[in-house]
Amino acid sequence: MSEYAWIDTLQFDKETGLIPAIVQDVQSKEVLMLAYMNRESLIKTIETGTTWFWSRSRQEYWNKGATSGHIQKVVRISYDCDKDTLLVEVRQTGAACHTGKYSCFFTPAAGGERNVQEGDRFAILDELIQTIARRDAERPEGAYTTYLFEKGLDKILKKVGEESTEVIVAAKNHDAHELTCEAGDLMYHLLVLLRQQGLPFDEVLAELERRHGKQDMKGKTK
Repeated sequence: MSEYAWIDTLQFDKETGLIPAIVQDVQSKEVLMLAYMNRESLIKTIETGTTWFWSRSRQEYWNKGATSGHIQKVVRISYDCDKDTLLVEVRQTGAACHTGKYSCFFTPAAGGERNVQEGDRFAILDELIQTIARRDAERPEGAYTTYLFEKGLDKILKKVGEESTEVIVAAKNHDAHELTCEAGDLMYHLLVLLRQQGLPFDEVLAELERRHGKQDMKGKTK
């Protein structure tokens, strides 16, 4: 069986031969863009490890980032239950949108502003991870996160070390307010470090889940 046999099971549009491809940042989980592929561009994507699409307006293939340098390195490709839509998870370099924005979906519909749902106590983590990803891609002048990314790994590591020490001092002082603030600073800088290193936060969560399950099997308490 051909390694591309699964492609022939996909439901390409009968008239255009195209299938929509949703591109998602594998780290932040932000949806970056929607484009279209045909069989040939999908194979190009698989063989090169970067995204290739079919331009409906120009009627030609285009390799995302070939001119801008904002390439998308493919991590995995999935398709939905109807086999008529692709999900392409990528490591995005720079901005995905031609406007210079991190994602093409930066304009909320009227009344559609994103709100943290009441009771979703971890929603702010998703918001923070996505904001850090946008700062990394767009590098807005004057933003502290931009400053950290431009200074590089050593500066980020220094801040993680400093914030870790300040967490320890706050705990030793039995100062709940100080500890709350310093723990928040440490978590923020740790998330910046994970972004800089290209490590999805989901992998950290998966490791915690793996350890939790392993301990459960041994009958040990956490």
